[in-house]
Amino acid sequence: MRDSVLRNFSGRSAVTIAAVLAAVSVAGCAGKSKKPTLAYEERPVELLYSTGADRLDRGNWNEAVDYFREVERQHPYSEWSRRSILMTGYAHYMGNQYNDAIGDADRFISLYPGNPSAQYAFYLKAICYFEQIVDVNRDQAATEQALAALRDVVQRYPNTEYATDSRLKIDMVNDQLAGKEMAIGRYYLKNGQTLAAIGRFKTVIEKHQTTSHTPEALFRLVEAYLTLGLTEEAKRNGAVLGYNFPGDRWYADAYKLLNDNGLRPAVEPLKAGAKRNALERALSRDKSTTLAPPGEKKAKKGLMGVLGM
Repeated sequence: MRDSVLRNFSGRSAVTIAAVLAAVSVAGCAGKSKKPTLAYEERPVELLYSTGADRLDRGNWNEAVDYFREVERQHPYSEWSRRSILMTGYAHYMGNQYNDAIGDADRFISLYPGNPSAQYAFYLKAICYFEQIVDVNRDQAATEQALAALRDVVQRYPNTEYATDSRLKIDMVNDQLAGKEMAIGRYYLKNGQTLAAIGRFKTVIEKHQTTSHTPEALFRLVEAYLTLGLTEEAKRNGAVLGYNFPGDRWYADAYKLLNDNGLRPAVEPLKAGAKRNALERALSRDKSTTLAPPGEKKAKKGLMGVLGM
């Protein structure tokens, strides 16, 4: 009877599995009143976990969460339970349930702060904040949270693959924050608030100078300083732009603007077709690049062997 029940575990929902296990337990008590052996208890937890992993592979995020939670509920002190917390978080993340995923990560960190897999929990939190970044015309609270969390991963685990991915995303986040400063600066410049605009553009130069927005920020400073009649400041920023980005379209515009005001720059723009600024890149959030929980491929391979799959 037990073998028949176990063969059907992988095709059932979490609720059905709970009911079947309860029925098996009651049947055992009604017979010889024996507590199931450790081997028998371990077999269903592996089946539950493998089914959750299967649902995850199929993109059934909510079903995957149900199975992993069932592993925790029935076997709270097993290795699979610990692993299931991260898998639950990953399933929540893949299903765009970021707050739930962050909660799962925090729970893992609280329960297993010294476990090697805690580094993934910190990484998962950072990625969840990263995924919630919105366009530059809206509040950037999530962007700031993402930056702080990504930097935390790099600081805690500098030589890991999580730090490598986090560094890449830090560049993207800085690009986003620079974009926000540029949007505000353009608004100020358009509405005659030139000094306020200069402050925003200088923030980009000073704090986000490696982002794709630097050439435009320098051009806007040239434009703003000319508006105020501060020709030396305009020339200086034009020179910085020409020296660092001679082939960028923003320098071509700055060169023309300075010439129109009788301030001929020393560096001429490169001809059209020159190599564009290598720092220019778009903020891209492709979940296929997000790292999966540690050791998952190895665990799934082991499970397949145990289950005869």
